[in-house]
Amino acid sequence: MRILMLGNSLTFSNDLPQMLAERTGAQVIYHTRGGARLSEQLNPSTRLGARTQAALAEERWDYVIMQEMSHGPITSPKSFFSSVERLCKQIQDSGAVPVLYATWAYQKDSPKLAAKGWDYDEMNRALSEAYHQAAQKNRALLADVGLHFYKLSHTQQLYAKDGVHPTQAGSRIAAQVIASTIQTYEEKRL
Repeated sequence: MRILMLGNSLTFSNDLPQMLAERTGAQVIYHTRGGARLSEQLNPSTRLGARTQAALAEERWDYVIMQEMSHGPITSPKSFFSSVERLCKQIQDSGAVPVLYATWAYQKDSPKLAAKGWDYDEMNRALSEAYHQAAQKNRALLADVGLHFYKLSHTQQLYAKDGVHPTQAGSRIAAQVIASTIQTYEEKRL
């Protein structure tokens, strides 16, 4: 199995691709840049976009995992939905299965959340709704990591000191949720 991960620091933190490889037995390649949005993955004029476009056109993938910039689905919904639609079409046309890696709200009561003027529950709800809608509209699998963060963050230290990035435990949960999403889909296909 070959998996391509498209994202940013929420994807490469704590070597999440390696954690996913260990849980799935897959070869996991990642195309990331800190702060990258999915729209950059579509832009062949950028180094990241050129790499991704070539990989989607020239290589065989079983799954392509997409992760938007942390608040992108909320602050730039038009770009988010358009990018997901275009990427899903490319991925499906190449014979691979698209997977949306739904991320989490910023840590409750964190300076980052306060600086945006957002409420933790509202940010969680808005992100969840955007990812669910995008997955349903584009027939993509949904790895709802954000939901697991929301349910578990009061019992485990899932956030790094910045209140945005995951700790090792947070990345392990992300890997488990993504792997479980893929494994459930694989079982249904058999």
